[in-house]
Amino acid sequence: MAETETPQIYLISPPDFDLSDFPSTLAALLDAQEIACVRLALATRDEDRICRAADALREVTHARDVALVIDTHFVLADRLGLDGVHLVDGARSVRKARKALGPDAIVGSFCAASRHEGINAGEAGCDYIAFGPIGATALAGGETAQDELFQWWSEMIELPVVAEGALDLAAIERLAPITDFFGLGAEIWDAEDPRAALAQLTAPLG
Repeated sequence: MAETETPQIYLISPPDFDLSDFPSTLAALLDAQEIACVRLALATRDEDRICRAADALREVTHARDVALVIDTHFVLADRLGLDGVHLVDGARSVRKARKALGPDAIVGSFCAASRHEGINAGEAGCDYIAFGPIGATALAGGETAQDELFQWWSEMIELPVVAEGALDLAAIERLAPITDFFGLGAEIWDAEDPRAALAQLTAPLG
């Protein structure tokens, strides 16, 4: 995942999806718009289900030269031929994941709204840091990643940063000059037409 002037889009899968139709929905999105990376972020801990989903999405993403990473399960990332892992525990698992996956794999880390955790994860060997949520959500215990965090990061730290969680058009317009990637998931999958929702949210980046 390379740093660029205009923020790139990083798609986050729904926590559950139907393997009979989601891969084709994803394929249509990837064909319609340039996407930097896709994250498989299933809520289940069922290894068979995760593996089948990863196989299906890998066919779609790799045919289009789009990176596919998996939430948390870095052992599966290597076994399934994925491009890397997205960790959700800040800096804690970064060194272990990097050692398991090698220098060429993508290792990213979600650090909530903690500048300190982001710095530690970067020093441990991350390729990118994700901060969020940006908007209010019940899942985050009320804490949000403020614009000032992204402003500071963009000025002080070279490591690419992802803004994710409860994004809306106004947030994307505000953060576009100070973030490298926008992580979009529920914002588009919950819409009746995910492709139209994605186009609308990313219009400020065009």
